[in-house]
Amino acid sequence: MLQRIVKPLLLLVLIVQTGRTYATEGMWLPQLLSTLNEKEMKGMGMKINASDIYNINKGSLKDAIVSFGGFCTAEVISNQGLLLTNHHCGYDAIQKHSTLQNNFLENGFWAKSAVEELPNPGLTATFIVRIDDVTKSALQDVKGGMSEKERQSAIDKRLNEIKQTVRKESWQDVMVKPFFEGNQYFLFVTETYKDVRLVGAPPSSIGKFGSDTDNWVWPRHTGDFSMFRIYAGKDGRPAPYSGDNVPLKPKYALPISMKGVKQNDFTMVLGFPGRTNEYLPSEGVKQTVEVLDAAKVEMRDAALKIMDGYMRKDAQIKIQYAAKYAGTANYWKKWMGEMQGVKQTNGIGKKQQYEAEYKQLLQANPVWKQQYAGTLDSLNGYYRQIQPYAQARDYYSELVKNVELFTASDRLISFLNDVHERGEGQFETLRQQFLESMQPFYQNYNAKVDHDICISLMDIYAKGVPKQYAGNEYQQIWIENNKDGRTLADQLYASSGLTSMDKLKSFIQQPYNTVVAQMWKDPATHLVMAMRKGFVENVSKPLSDIQSSINNLQRTYMQAQMDVMAGKKRFYPDANSTLRVTYGKVDGYNPRDAIHYDFYTYLDGVMEKYIPGDYEFDVPAKLIELYKKKDYGRYGVNGKMPVCFIGSNHSTGGNSGSPALDAYGHLVGLNFDRTWEGTMSDINYDPSICRNIMVDIRYVLFIVDKYAGCTRLIDEMKLVN
Repeated sequence: MLQRIVKPLLLLVLIVQTGRTYATEGMWLPQLLSTLNEKEMKGMGMKINASDIYNINKGSLKDAIVSFGGFCTAEVISNQGLLLTNHHCGYDAIQKHSTLQNNFLENGFWAKSAVEELPNPGLTATFIVRIDDVTKSALQDVKGGMSEKERQSAIDKRLNEIKQTVRKESWQDVMVKPFFEGNQYFLFVTETYKDVRLVGAPPSSIGKFGSDTDNWVWPRHTGDFSMFRIYAGKDGRPAPYSGDNVPLKPKYALPISMKGVKQNDFTMVLGFPGRTNEYLPSEGVKQTVEVLDAAKVEMRDAALKIMDGYMRKDAQIKIQYAAKYAGTANYWKKWMGEMQGVKQTNGIGKKQQYEAEYKQLLQANPVWKQQYAGTLDSLNGYYRQIQPYAQARDYYSELVKNVELFTASDRLISFLNDVHERGEGQFETLRQQFLESMQPFYQNYNAKVDHDICISLMDIYAKGVPKQYAGNEYQQIWIENNKDGRTLADQLYASSGLTSMDKLKSFIQQPYNTVVAQMWKDPATHLVMAMRKGFVENVSKPLSDIQSSINNLQRTYMQAQMDVMAGKKRFYPDANSTLRVTYGKVDGYNPRDAIHYDFYTYLDGVMEKYIPGDYEFDVPAKLIELYKKKDYGRYGVNGKMPVCFIGSNHSTGGNSGSPALDAYGHLVGLNFDRTWEGTMSDINYDPSICRNIMVDIRYVLFIVDKYAGCTRLIDEMKLVN
């Protein structure tokens, strides 16, 4: 069994290459492209070599790609460390520099010189130095019959040894990640730069044009970009922020194409996709879209309606809640698209057909039958068993996440638990750290908004989570408040000591023992502790036990698929926030009967959507003027200004900010979204409707040059025709 698990990936792929291929599906590891994908990529039109994408001996494309803050992707576009990423990736940094008097979200920001570039504490840019296969060493001590805990302990021990002995420089870091459900392990040597400064951002009326209405939607007309710069110590190495730091001299910077793209052009996206689950069994897919997505959408839908109502009436609340609203709405809409996409493409039915074919082939092979018999049926059975616990978990997590008073209570409880573990003597130090960490939380907090969100979400939670999972203490509090969200919220927000920063300071300035005693009396923390107790006792433990069985079987089923379906299906590892390459072609699609979407949008479409004064569809006066004059400079084409285009590149969250490259490895666009009908690509990629959305790089340059007049940035870049 163990020999089958650790057999080289190359052998597997040489086998499956003989079968049919899925030309645009997959998130591929860059160091394996030369053996797995190069021939196909060149057949689709790529003009460079795999060694131009990943190379540890000279600068290559991977040396221009960074993990931006650990949540997005960015790329180096000049030899002075200039970074390009999405506006929504830089949104939090832009917001933190914004005030009512100097609102960079509304007006945009452009540093006219290096002195004006703004530091962003905590924001990082991480490069991949190299990637090594450490599967054999990682799984060396794994034996048949081990429990999940024993198996992971044996692997962790080996991984610690590997990390200690790996060849790297003193300023570099190491991480090891599992692939194919833990059947393989790869090591990443990284360099993380911690001085990343804001250089430029268009106003939200460009960078977020269409806002939530257009989010996940095509046609799109959003200039979703912002610019930052990596600074290093004078030795070129990572260094904390300092006025003495200098712009990074990168190993490689992306050339920028002025040519644009046309139908069926080869495109390639590099980045750090966050999470996919392409190999779930049918019951896992069904549970995701019919139960879990539905629960999360219900909770967020209610919260968003309340936030939106307040933001439209109050400019201060609009600033406070801008990033929170965008973050909440992003996956709310994605989950809705996921549900619709799986239904529209018969994703569950196709998965069941695939499983039927798998079973037929399995039964026909005595070796596979003996080794994997019952694995799939057991796995589907466990997914049915875990469903009520998973649903209760999602209701609970969405409640604590979206009611910020509960978030504050949760943080307070964690802080006091930390003091308890470290000792009462650490209370003063930890209290000061806690207060500092809560300062930005309350800067963007409004108790009236949160009160109304609490009303709505408590009612949904009470209806969605059965009594046996919610817990007796929570049920008692709910009964005492007439089983009514408004009654409960009125009491919480009138009496809790956590509804403002001033109240919190007063609350925890008391002696430690007094704070602990008062915590049990505060209605908000009391409720949160009651809900947490119910969750831990009635949901978390059985959920964890079943999930452990699922993880074990999912790993076995993953290997079984690669064995049984070799030649029938092509396998690539699920996304896990590591550097990947995906490739496809520029192409439109047919979302519904009698509807066809073209692959390009233009500035004309921005003006068609223009609604004066609307927070989603307003257009800056200068952009209107440039449009009327058709003053597009060298960036327009035949009197029109390209804005966005779509392709069949397989992307997901984390690919926001990823570069879209042409056949020569030149930057042609900036990935920022997927089409709504294709958001189910995380669990069910379908080439008929799965499309990624990209800003045309010429629109980015047009905004920087003609709109913002920041030609110093254009002068840094290498523009090619």
